[in-house]
Amino acid sequence: MPLIMWSEKKHVVFFEALKSNKLLKDLPEDELHKLLLEMEEVVWPNNTCSIHLQRTSHYFHFIVSGRLKVYQVEKQSGREFTFFLLEKADAFDILCLLDGCEHDVYYETLDRVVLLSLPMPRMKEWIQKHPGINRNLLPYLSHQMRVLEEYATNVTLVDIPTRLARLILSNVNSESLELELINDLSNEELANLIGSTRAVVNRHLQQFKNEGIITLGRSKVQLINLDLLLQKASNNGASAP
Repeated sequence: MPLIMWSEKKHVVFFEALKSNKLLKDLPEDELHKLLLEMEEVVWPNNTCSIHLQRTSHYFHFIVSGRLKVYQVEKQSGREFTFFLLEKADAFDILCLLDGCEHDVYYETLDRVVLLSLPMPRMKEWIQKHPGINRNLLPYLSHQMRVLEEYATNVTLVDIPTRLARLILSNVNSESLELELINDLSNEELANLIGSTRAVVNRHLQQFKNEGIITLGRSKVQLINLDLLLQKASNNGASAP
């Protein structure tokens, strides 16, 4: 495998990104340096949605910066449903890594996304050499399964205001109480995350604003009352429309 010699600045930035990755967190630093030398930098511009499946099927990617949407489209209606928003410390595509098959999903960048990529066969060799990576795969996959389980439950059993409240709550930083990851998304993108429409989400965001839960700025949602949000999100009696 040819080694890539990064500039000192890039090496530091990329090394810290790998060090914080959920799958590589237990890898010794000297091994992380070696792994980095085998990786290729890939940059996907903002709002790129024509990402070639060959790239995601045959290369394993670690996100250095930016947000990546993983979604599916109903071809007749054009409706979208977003499964995950991936960011720094995430990696993909784990399903391709595990079964070697193409993953039938779409990818779209919400920011300029910087990746570090490694061919799938080489990634498998690293996992075999370092069982710690393999151990970290299980809780990472478990977390994604729980997210999908919650999505399925909410879409089937819970009304839209409660879904929206839970989406906001799940992206609130527990220390700063700031809304992260989704705070600057369009109403359409928020709708794709909860199985609704832009118009309906807009109506409920305005309702949340009137109730003193959030403020709405230009392309930004800000939480101002966590207690009210918690009440809205715990509406156990609500049912899906």
